[in-house]
Amino acid sequence: MNKNRHYFHLHLVSDSTGETLMTVARAATAQYENIQEIEHVYPLVRSHKQLDRVISEIESAPGIVLYTLVDTEISSRLERICRELGVPFVNILDPVFAVFQSYLNVTQTHRVGGQHELDAEYFKRMEALNYTMMHDDGQLWEGLAAADIVLVGISRTSKTPTCIYLANRGIKAANVPLIPNIPVPHQLLALEGKLIVGLVASAERIQQIRRNRVLSLNSEGYNDSYTDRKEIAQEINMTRRLCSEHDWPIIDVTRRSVEETAAEILTLYKDHKLRN
Repeated sequence: MNKNRHYFHLHLVSDSTGETLMTVARAATAQYENIQEIEHVYPLVRSHKQLDRVISEIESAPGIVLYTLVDTEISSRLERICRELGVPFVNILDPVFAVFQSYLNVTQTHRVGGQHELDAEYFKRMEALNYTMMHDDGQLWEGLAAADIVLVGISRTSKTPTCIYLANRGIKAANVPLIPNIPVPHQLLALEGKLIVGLVASAERIQQIRRNRVLSLNSEGYNDSYTDRKEIAQEINMTRRLCSEHDWPIIDVTRRSVEETAAEILTLYKDHKLRN
């Protein structure tokens, strides 16, 4: 372990998948330098027997406890144990529920895993994810017309992870790689009324990512031009020219996370729908 870092145990207890807890916890710990959490994640804790294992882990490795437990008996028991052990605990949804109840003047239903019900929105996300995986990296050109959003860019500009993130928001996102000396598919140029977004990054950033990629694959299937900075710069200029010719918006992902890139694309998508 890095001696300059301070490590602590972080227990995340949920009666559902635990995704909400992990998102909040990582957003919080990212604000502290030289602090590294050791995550203990306990999903689907819905009985006292399942809680027994959680309590045992907390006893053996005390730390901060964050939880989202709808069942009041189970949550009360967890709180009582935490008090006895002297470890801090927070139900991260309590403040949210309090605001909702105060403003809406309604009673909470205490429905476990309510956000994961198999409703129309769930199936929309699954359909979008299936479409996105089938149309990743230029596959199935003939299906581009069914996309909500199409991303274009050269290799290593985060097209695939961005598309997957968008799919999890219910957006059918396809991506088309731009490759030197290979014509842009006519199916892409023929699209009408679709939001097409170009992704670019600095030549230095793409070179770094490509070098790491080549090393991880033991250099198989790649030539020197793939990691040559001048060649990469030409590829970036090719992307910018193409997007300029067709009036496609461009996003520079050099210093952006996938989430930030997707957020800007969703803003462009909303504006696009209002105009069309």
